[in-house]
This record gives sequence, structure tokens and C-alpha cells, in this order.
Amino acid sequence: MTTDGGRGADSPASADRPLRIAMLGCGVVGSEVVRLLGIHTDELAARVGTPLEIAGIAVRDPGRVRGAAVDRELLTTDADALIARNDVDIVIEVVGGIEPARTWLLSALRSGKSVVSANKALLATHGSTLHDAAAAAGVDLYYEAAVAGAIPLLRPLRESLAGDRIRRVLGIVNGTTNYILTRMDETGASFAEALAEAGELGYAEADPSADIDGFDAAAKAAIIAQLAFHTPVTIDDVYREGIGAVTAADIASARELGCTIKALVIAERAGDRPGISLRVHPAMIPRSHPLAGVREAFNAVFVEAEAAGQLMFYGRGAGGAPTASAVLGDVVAVARNRVAGRQGPGESAYAALPILPMGPTVTSYHLQLDVTDKAGVLAAVAGAFARHDVSIRSVRQDGRGDDASLVLVTHPAADAALSATVEDLRVLDGVRAVSGVVRVEGVES
Repeated sequence: MTTDGGRGADSPASADRPLRIAMLGCGVVGSEVVRLLGIHTDELAARVGTPLEIAGIAVRDPGRVRGAAVDRELLTTDADALIARNDVDIVIEVVGGIEPARTWLLSALRSGKSVVSANKALLATHGSTLHDAAAAAGVDLYYEAAVAGAIPLLRPLRESLAGDRIRRVLGIVNGTTNYILTRMDETGASFAEALAEAGELGYAEADPSADIDGFDAAAKAAIIAQLAFHTPVTIDDVYREGIGAVTAADIASARELGCTIKALVIAERAGDRPGISLRVHPAMIPRSHPLAGVREAFNAVFVEAEAAGQLMFYGRGAGGAPTASAVLGDVVAVARNRVAGRQGPGESAYAALPILPMGPTVTSYHLQLDVTDKAGVLAAVAGAFARHDVSIRSVRQDGRGDDASLVLVTHPAADAALSATVEDLRVLDGVRAVSGVVRVEGVES
């Protein structure tokens, strides 16, 4: 086997020379990848058919203290030179962010190196560009670790279910928000209290906005939808709501209805219309639903396919070891392909389904209104719903006098119709405030 940078997967590697890996980044995940490569050296070589070796590790600060498994002699600050080396076969990227990661990975792919990445933001923004570069060079681009940590989800979507037609993907893919909502449900804590606890335990970053505002989940939703529906999707195509508006009162009301609130990713075919709906938002689900039992920082994803039916993937969605496990799974896959002189399955975007706006998307809703306790208010509220053709499933009044509130659950309705209803309610005489609006999923209509 030659070792020039232009050799792609069509030239088999020989078992008498190790496959060499360039690491980009060596933080929590990268250090764990290095450690696992070291302790499983012989087993990985047996699985691949040739040894795997680290050629170098590009880092920003070589002086930073890292795990004992990281050989300081391998560290470099010159990522471009490391990627360009002729003896590098595979590039692992665990840096994150858009740039310079995008430039580095395009350079690696174009020079005939297979790439394994955990970079959800990059793949959700420039995934098609990277896939095109991989296809042109005849090499692999794998990224199982970009969604749901150690849970094997993307490869089943891309390979195991390639002969089926996926209707819907519904899941919990952010451990931070799931931890916060779990604590609010189980202890009665406020959002602020649960967020503070998540931060103390290391589940929430110092700036938790990517998690609690839904950006992290939206990036993962885009990646999932690309594979599930064979359609180019970016993060900008995903409707997004965070969990910051979820209150202890919402949690308590959900409990009274036999529900709990989860931050969900929902990607689905749009019924009788051509196209797909993509959204990330908190929603009430029945406590009987399998996702309701997903606690704390765990992730779980439901896949509904025409032939396979319902499948559920569950496990740890974040952390150094789980994410490193997913990275190494991809490394073994691409290494095997290089040994065999082949390229694994790439992006399939033949369907090019339209991405539907949120307005026509249909779901049920839970609303809580602070109202004046006087005759005629309920009739006026019902009239606002009727004007926009939103049917009320149930209504109850809590409290009296200045503490009176109405709790309503609707039948399935279009998002645009519900939004118009809420705007009417806000200016209605007798309604002091619309204090909560939460979507309801998984309830029979």
C-alpha cells in the first residue's frame, strides 16, 4: 500500500503496516479516545485486520495537563501540517465548532483521508459539503458520536433501515435539559433551581444556552433527518423552542393529567402532504410512554418505520467515555473499509423532500390562563378557540377570585391556528395572562 496523501479507500491497506490516525483535539473526549486506543490495542487490531497507531495530536495548548495515556511527544499545535502528512490514513476530529474544523476536515477528505467526527454543529451546518468531498475522494465520513453519545443510532438509520421507509423519529437527545426537567418533575424544583443543580454536577456548561435554548438538540435533529428521510437538512430548517419557559406549574399540571414534560426532537413525514416537519420543543407526554421513563442525563430515541415498526434506542447520550466509544466504533468501521479497499455508505439525499413550515404542523396543546373569576369569561375563552377552529378537549378551573385559572387541553390543531388563538386570548377581557402553553404529544385524539 502506498502512503501518499491522495490514496483513497479504493486502494487496500496492507496488514503489515499500521493505519495511522491524526487526532484533532484532546479534551475530555479526545483524551478518552487515546486511552481506549491504548488499552484495546490488540483487540482493535484483530477487529480491523491491522494495527491502529496515533500519528499525532493537534491541540491548542500543549502545556495543558492531560491524562497519563496521552504521549506528550505526539502533541502539536500545527493541525494543518498533521493533516497533510502522507502517513496519516484517518483523521479524528473532536474539536467542535464550525471553523477551523470545517477547513481541516475538507483538507483531510480531499487528500484521501477518512474522517471520524463528533462535531454536531459542523455536520448540521455543512454536512452536505463534507459528504460531497468524501464522495469525490472515495473516502469515508462517519459521525456516530455527533448524536446521542454512545447510542448506536445513526448507523442503523443509514444502513440497517436502508430498506425501510421511516415515518417518524421522536426522541430525547440532550442530557442537560432532560436532567433539568427530571428534577423539576421529581422534586418540584423551579427551572432555576434545577439548572443550578445541573451546573454543580457538570451536566450544564457555564453558558448553558446551547442546551436550554434548544440549539444542541436542533443540530442533532438536522443530522437525524438527513439520514432518516434522505433529504439535505441544516439546523436552520429546524423549528426550535427551549425549555426556559417551562414552570413548576406546568410540571404540576402535567402530573395531574398523567403526563410529564420532556424536551423532544420530532422529525416526521407530513401525513398526506409531501415533505417533512422538523421541530425541537418541550412537550407533555403520557407517563405510560417509554420516553417518559428516561431520567436525568440519559437519551432515548424512538424510530417508527413502515416495516420494522417501532424501535427504541436508549443509553448515555454524553460524557467522555460514551462519546469516545462511538468515535472508536466509527474508527473501526472506516479502518476496516480502508483495509478492504472500499468505501462505506455515504449520504443519500435523493428524496430532497421539502421542509415544511411550522404553521401547518398539527399537534395538541395544554394552555394555562390566569382569568378573572366572573360570569362570561369561560364563554369568551371558548369563543376565541372557536374563531380559529381549535377544538377544546378538556377544561377545568383552578382556584377562585384573583387566583382563578383555566387549564385547557386541545384536540390536534395547526400551530398557526393555536398561535392566533393565543394572541386573541392575550387581549381578551377577563384573561389576565396566558401563563403557559405546552404542546402535548402521544395522546390519542
